[in-house]
Amino acid sequence: MPQMGVSVSEGTITEWLKQVGDEVAYEEPICVISTDKIDTELPSPAAGTLSEILVDVGQTVDVGTPLARIGGEAVEAPAPPPKAEPKPATPAAVQSNGHAKRYSPVVSRIAAEHGIDLDKIEGTGRGGRVRKQDVMAVVENGGATEPPLHIESPYKPDEPASPKGDGELSRMRRQIGEHMKRSLDTAATCTTWIEVDFGRLEAARARLGITALPIVARCAIDALREYPQLNAWLEGEKYTRFDDRVNLGIAVSLGEDGLIVPVIADAQDLAPEGLGKRIKELARAARDRTLKPDDVAGATFTITNPGQYGSIMATPVINQPQVAILDTEAVVKRPVVVTAADGSDSIAIRPICILGLSWDHRALDGALAAQFLAAIKRRIEAWD
Repeated sequence: MPQMGVSVSEGTITEWLKQVGDEVAYEEPICVISTDKIDTELPSPAAGTLSEILVDVGQTVDVGTPLARIGGEAVEAPAPPPKAEPKPATPAAVQSNGHAKRYSPVVSRIAAEHGIDLDKIEGTGRGGRVRKQDVMAVVENGGATEPPLHIESPYKPDEPASPKGDGELSRMRRQIGEHMKRSLDTAATCTTWIEVDFGRLEAARARLGITALPIVARCAIDALREYPQLNAWLEGEKYTRFDDRVNLGIAVSLGEDGLIVPVIADAQDLAPEGLGKRIKELARAARDRTLKPDDVAGATFTITNPGQYGSIMATPVINQPQVAILDTEAVVKRPVVVTAADGSDSIAIRPICILGLSWDHRALDGALAAQFLAAIKRRIEAWD
């Protein structure tokens, strides 16, 4: 089981794409694994014949646990376990070769919730396998199995979720909850807020054709270079500061499926346009479930952006083992006092945003947190 992020300690096999006796090419997807961070196909580390499967579908194991063995000799597959009675959530279609199509639990659950016949969906996965993005495309298209003209994120914040009655939290939802609770139990979490005038930023983003987030990210990166104490990990009593490199985590909502934090490695090397492009790429990959393990590993600082849905203030939970997380809220036009160069005051309508910083009091103090936020504010309000 590979390591998929510093805080991930276990993973679950949701599907084997190869069976004992099958030939496997190097980096060919061999199974699908799920963690609280990511659902992804695992590429084979070697070429050969799959000789033994060590972890069954549905089994959760610790990081580092061997999942299978690949050898040069074909090994006869063991007798399959007795088949369970078919469930409505996992419809099985028959391919032209007479074998039943296999669907991952995630695909089957979505199909059952939306009343979609998976037999009518043309899969884009290996061998025509129906993947989550295939069934989500049908959901986005109103249940029609013909592909839509344009596919957006499966998450629609302006549509309230319909009640589904009693039921259990998903495995991902449970693991996210455990991770967040563990963070609150571990860190001495405090939150500091600051108001920022986004007037110059709004004009700049309109010229560049990007959202505000990449510019805020660039200002935060520059502030982290000034205050590297916040660009750090605290693991037990081990404090690791990253002075020369910012691996920026960007929280991405997956709607009811939870939250994931893909990582922009070496974000200090990117201009706002490059950051905007990378944020879009990672967000789409997150929602399409095509992120790779490296895409969610090694973040040194995280930004979350709930303000895009209209919220004005929040207290985000620190993404362990990081020591701080920046929250960007909605940009709201408000009357504020503006001081002219001659010292006179007047009332003006300005686009104001509240930035929040949750920080770990074990590693930082309030003065440093406030100085860091002030450095971001200074850069945003002077942005050219």
